[in-house]
Amino acid sequence: MTTPDLPSTVARLVAPRRALASCVRGWLVRSTLDAPPLPPPQRLNRFPATPFCAITWVIAGHAQLVAPGFSEAGAQAGDAIFSGPRTTPCVTANPGPVHTLTVLFYADALQRLTGLDMPAQIDRMAPLGTVLGDAWTGMSAALLAAPDDALRITLLEDWLAPRWQSVRGDEGRAWAPLRDWLQVLAARAAAAGAGRSARMAERRVRAWAGHPLRTLRRLARVEASLLAAREEERDGQLSLSDVAARGGYADQAHLSREARELVGTSPRELVRLAQTDESYWLYRIWC
Repeated sequence: MTTPDLPSTVARLVAPRRALASCVRGWLVRSTLDAPPLPPPQRLNRFPATPFCAITWVIAGHAQLVAPGFSEAGAQAGDAIFSGPRTTPCVTANPGPVHTLTVLFYADALQRLTGLDMPAQIDRMAPLGTVLGDAWTGMSAALLAAPDDALRITLLEDWLAPRWQSVRGDEGRAWAPLRDWLQVLAARAAAAGAGRSARMAERRVRAWAGHPLRTLRRLARVEASLLAAREEERDGQLSLSDVAARGGYADQAHLSREARELVGTSPRELVRLAQTDESYWLYRIWC
């Protein structure tokens, strides 16, 4: 499918270096600085419920949370914002041109790195300095001072690599979809500690990742199904009933309900909007 109506914005998902693949899900590079002025609906950014923690640096411009809730202050150039795992979709807005850089962490990896009370981070958004320590604040300042995104990514990955090496376990994994991470997480929870009951494993998963295992499974299932729907649409053979069946849903309506709850729209609409609506740029680049 071609995308003739989309403006010349920048939206990229960048994989982490191999040594950080079990810590960092990826980098989101977003810029509208060199694009023609966007109408207000196209200056929105739509994000799904997520198991990931994120740090977003505003390199230029301004960003504001519009749903759920409303933040008068927002974030402006030079700010770094921490976001915990989310239970619902959210929408941010940019009053004008913007350039942001976001790193996505697997929640259990960030918990190992920082000791954060991860259940307390669910649906939290706050300035980086109020959540993480002085070392992270210093790293953030150096990143913001760098001249381009490639160097910014290199700076953080150089800073993270020895820290992650010192706390990571033996379950190294490659850059992979959410369901693969979930399998590793569940296996580690089942094998850890003295108590190996299903209830103890559930408690460990929630302590490490914030979300309960049931929610993580729903997020992984809907991600896999939406990616499958997008690929089938590109091949001209989309059958949502088949996608739903392969994803373990009772029927197509079940898939649609879960997608609306966790993503904000139906699978068929999402496939269309990712190709025609700039505010859905994340869904266009996700893999």
